[in-house]
Amino acid sequence: MWLQGQRAALAVLPIIVLLWKKVAPIDVPLDPRIQQDLKQPPTIVKQSVKDYIVDPRDNIIIECEAKGNPVPMFWWRRNGKYFNAEKDPRVSMRKRSGTLEISFKTGGKPEEYEGEYQCFASNDLGTAVSNKILLRVSKSPLWPKEVLEPVVVSEGSPLILPCNPPPGLPPPNTFWMNSAMMPITQDSRVSMGLNGDLYFSNVLAKDASTDYSCNARFLFTHTIQQKNPFSLKVMTKEPYNDTHSSLNDTDLYGARKIPENAPSFLSPSGLHSSKMVLRGEDLLLECIAAGVPTPNVKWFKNGGDLPERKVKFENYNKTLRIVSVSEEDLGDYVCMASNKIGSIRHSISVQVKAAPYWLNKPTNLVLAPGENGQLVCLASGNPKPSIEWLVNGEPIESSLPNPSRDVVGDAIIFRSVQISTSAVYQCNASNEHGYLLANAFVNILDMAPRLLGPKNQLIKVIENHQAFLDCPFFGSPYPDVRWFKNGHGIVLDGVKYRLHNNGTLEIKRARPEDQGTYTFVASNILGKAEDQVRLEVKEPTRIVRIPEHLSANRGSLARFDCRIKHDHTLPITVSWFKDDKPLGFGWMSKYKKDEDSMSIHNIHSDDEGTYTCTVTTELDQDSASARLTVLEDDSLSPSKPSAFADRPDPPEDLELSDLSARSVRLTWVPGNENNSPVTQFLVQYEENRLRPGEWQNLSSYAGDQNSVTLQLSPFVNYQFRVIAINSVGQSRPSLPSTRYQTSGAPPDVAPSGLKGWGTGKTNMEISWQPLLDTQRNGPELRYIVSWRRKDHEEEWNNVTTISTKHVVRDTETYVPYELKIQAVNDFGRGPETNIVIGHSGEDKPSAAPADLRVSKIDSTKVNVHWVPVDPRNIHGEFKEYRLYYWREASLLKGLRVTKEKKTKGFYSDVSQSTGILTDLIPYSKYSMYMVIANSKFEGPHSKIVEFETKEGVPGAPKFFKIVQRNTDTIHLEWDKPLEPNGILIGYTLKYNTVNGTQVGSQQVQSFFPNETEYTIRLPDRFTRYKFYLSARTQVGSGEVYAEESPHFANEGNGPMKSVLFKHQPPIKLAGLTAGAKYRLRVYSHEQPSITSEYVTFETSGAYSKDQVDIATQGWFIGLMCAIALLVLILLIVCFIKRSRGGKYPVREKKDLPLDPVDQKDQDGSFDYHSDEDNKPLQGSQTSLDGNVKESDDSLVDYGEGGDGQFNEDGSFIGQYTVKKDKEETEGNESSEATSPVNAIYSLA
Repeated sequence: MWLQGQRAALAVLPIIVLLWKKVAPIDVPLDPRIQQDLKQPPTIVKQSVKDYIVDPRDNIIIECEAKGNPVPMFWWRRNGKYFNAEKDPRVSMRKRSGTLEISFKTGGKPEEYEGEYQCFASNDLGTAVSNKILLRVSKSPLWPKEVLEPVVVSEGSPLILPCNPPPGLPPPNTFWMNSAMMPITQDSRVSMGLNGDLYFSNVLAKDASTDYSCNARFLFTHTIQQKNPFSLKVMTKEPYNDTHSSLNDTDLYGARKIPENAPSFLSPSGLHSSKMVLRGEDLLLECIAAGVPTPNVKWFKNGGDLPERKVKFENYNKTLRIVSVSEEDLGDYVCMASNKIGSIRHSISVQVKAAPYWLNKPTNLVLAPGENGQLVCLASGNPKPSIEWLVNGEPIESSLPNPSRDVVGDAIIFRSVQISTSAVYQCNASNEHGYLLANAFVNILDMAPRLLGPKNQLIKVIENHQAFLDCPFFGSPYPDVRWFKNGHGIVLDGVKYRLHNNGTLEIKRARPEDQGTYTFVASNILGKAEDQVRLEVKEPTRIVRIPEHLSANRGSLARFDCRIKHDHTLPITVSWFKDDKPLGFGWMSKYKKDEDSMSIHNIHSDDEGTYTCTVTTELDQDSASARLTVLEDDSLSPSKPSAFADRPDPPEDLELSDLSARSVRLTWVPGNENNSPVTQFLVQYEENRLRPGEWQNLSSYAGDQNSVTLQLSPFVNYQFRVIAINSVGQSRPSLPSTRYQTSGAPPDVAPSGLKGWGTGKTNMEISWQPLLDTQRNGPELRYIVSWRRKDHEEEWNNVTTISTKHVVRDTETYVPYELKIQAVNDFGRGPETNIVIGHSGEDKPSAAPADLRVSKIDSTKVNVHWVPVDPRNIHGEFKEYRLYYWREASLLKGLRVTKEKKTKGFYSDVSQSTGILTDLIPYSKYSMYMVIANSKFEGPHSKIVEFETKEGVPGAPKFFKIVQRNTDTIHLEWDKPLEPNGILIGYTLKYNTVNGTQVGSQQVQSFFPNETEYTIRLPDRFTRYKFYLSARTQVGSGEVYAEESPHFANEGNGPMKSVLFKHQPPIKLAGLTAGAKYRLRVYSHEQPSITSEYVTFETSGAYSKDQVDIATQGWFIGLMCAIALLVLILLIVCFIKRSRGGKYPVREKKDLPLDPVDQKDQDGSFDYHSDEDNKPLQGSQTSLDGNVKESDDSLVDYGEGGDGQFNEDGSFIGQYTVKKDKEETEGNESSEATSPVNAIYSLA
């Protein structure tokens, strides 16, 4: 019979083990020593999006990254067939990666590579598969050429201007503008429909224009295509004048005699239509009506209300948007258009379908040989998706038979797995609206036990405290664990020792005899690992002579005792605090400390306070406090002692009477007061059980009392002493009284601070504050801890312990428990605490927020939506939905961004399904994913969602400079903004004159986006302007950059300069502008208030510094000498032939050098400013003596100008041509430019 029963038990045992292994797959630690040797099938970690549109101007990069051990090999399929990347010279694959790079530097068209791609990553353990990536090339075709006839319509009639943008990939955004690149004003009467057409509910005379142009913006290639403009002519009965512009539309119809009519629909047509939308997308319904007056549009839902939280009315109520559509949003929606003439209705039947979405996505499974497990793949959709399993990228039906694997519905069951069954499984859920593909590997792992922690640890613990001997390890199959002490096996009886699930050995109350060497052994069928742990039990640290309350005179010495008993193998640190602030003990400090005390010299009133002695070791600490009271000196004390005052003598003859269970009367005889009245008696006690030999303060009494009733605690063997206190200090303690033993009683109070929380996912640690020594009331104090599942009708579980905590094992993850506790001693039980709610440990959330999506995308914010996580999958206290997001790129090509990952938390509650993400950068591509977080862990993250923010107004220009080049112009320069926040369409410059507090009329100038400078002519040199520059996108003008042309408190708009001198006048200033006005003053550099009056001067004209003085060039001098020689010969011939001549006076060249500025230190300073930054050169040219002499034989006949000049060496300088028309030459004399030689002389 016994043998039969044993067989039955053995038959049941595998079933129990089977169930345990099925629900508890191996949790592989992240220790690098394990990871580097761990064989792992491939896992796809990065891949391109399913619908992948690329820019034809760029190289094509198709991403595929995977991890695994061994490192995976990669290959691709294109359109379902093997794609040999090595044979195509344009295609390359990155090293240790499957990412394809297709380059077109050597030719080829991106369109040749369109198709469906799929990546495969393989190693010895299996093959992982990417999504099918549909690669398409972006297209932005031109608008078809067409000739648009003028549109003629009668005033009051409806009108539709068709847009019909060219089909692009992705489809373009459309908008209407006029020839000035300004948007067409839209309102309830005129608006653009969802299809891009421009609708007029009724046309007014003011709508007549020749430039209604539809624009298509292709976001991918950042191009805008413009359709030929429509010309709209409006036939009117009444002429349109300015008085009509001030009327609203309703009054305008009557004023212009426009016939009124009932509403009719321009879009959609008819009375009924239907619409299909996918779950999670935004539903857009549109109704645009014609009529006079302009109809109002309202929306209803048959059989229910519109969902307030999800609905949004756009385009002046003509468009109904329901964000993140779900199944409850299907039904019939009605739009009603009405005006005072009548109304009309249109019904739209909405059907909601759904692409597949995960209910339970399969996750990786790690098992040991012989264990069991399962992969589950649950997905939903409309229509319901079909589930297909693949193994290593091939249909499971065509794979090799595996006896340990069964496909049961949406799950694969594994039984008694073997090493050879490692593989990567794919679950494909698909319907007509899309598909989901998930990889999950099954890895059969066998590994001998390994130790993960440091070897030969030394663990120190205080006597009577818990000790935990921890040896982290890993192995597969899970190893058996045993502990030995000094070579002998440890009996795990649960009283003294306890073995935790992770192999940690707990000693519940360490005693000196527990000290020694412990050996840890972990073993499985593949081997074993062992380690040793040395345990040392230390004596507790205690303060055996505590500081006592002290009263002392101002200016005297105060001393506090602090004698310590501790384990001499543990170094201690003694710290002193006053009112919880640490004291300093420098050599100049009034605080001095020695081994057993601390003294304060020359005390004052600010020394009064509570002083605490704290002793600390690496394992524990103890502290004690006493208060210092500072008494006034003799001259201020109301009861001043005599010159011979001293501390009082100790009280005498202590006597106990009126003995009872909880009180006793203590009487004493006061000692001599020593010329200072006793102000206070301090009663202390000592008990010989818990803290023998240690005197503790009990109570204090007025100085005129000598008989008091003491309130006592049960089961304490008391003796008492009394200390007298006067203005000088404390007396010595009296002799102790006789001992008095109070009778025992149950505890009066319950332990405080009861709480329960999990330190692991399958436990709950219940802890509380222990009772004070005076609250024990009897021997053998212990605690009865009770707990049970909340909301479960079950009996209380309880345990009795002397510790201050208890760990409940094998709990479910994060479930609530009711807790209570009571103290008990040998005399009975104390009161119970109120019921407290605790929770078992938290685990990682097992689900991610599903269906993450966005709506209401703005330039800087976006609404985020998700399907909330089932509270049962949080496995802990909900903390937040945590959104990780980062800026992938700017939609402006070439603008680099930093991909800094940021987080945003949504804290409301677990049912929250929407939130707003703000502070985004406009016109950017963002990626994001979401996790749910409990108090300890984050769960798996959702799918990564990408979205693009809309255009916004641009930032301020990068810089805006005002350069005043001369006295009659101002030159402006700027650069494009660092963050354009969209496609720049130009700049707007506004400016007005400024004169003190008076501001002139504002002028506006617009520029194209490639213009970054502008020059303004000044009416006079004293005019200054205030400029306001902003960049523009399609959304509008951005941040304004304001600048003001240079100006100062005194007149003049040139820059202010200062020069420092430290020598006596006169001084010379260099670097001035020729032909400019300056104002100058002299002031003290040390005391700027000491200053002269301003003086004004003007520099003479000079040649431009930008010109090169060719008169000093060697080649020019040589050329001029040759020409002078030829001219001299010619003159001789002329003299001979004509026998007459003329005198040619030559004025000596005068040099007026400009002295350089003395660069030595000078003790004076000058500042000056010019009315003109640059003065143009003088326009007329004269002879050297200021006159032009003419004769028949003058050189004017031969020169291009009217004068000639010689250099200092006598050579003739000039340029000569044969004179053709003397009158013509004379007429041009005044307009010639100054020659370089004349410019030099103009300085003289």
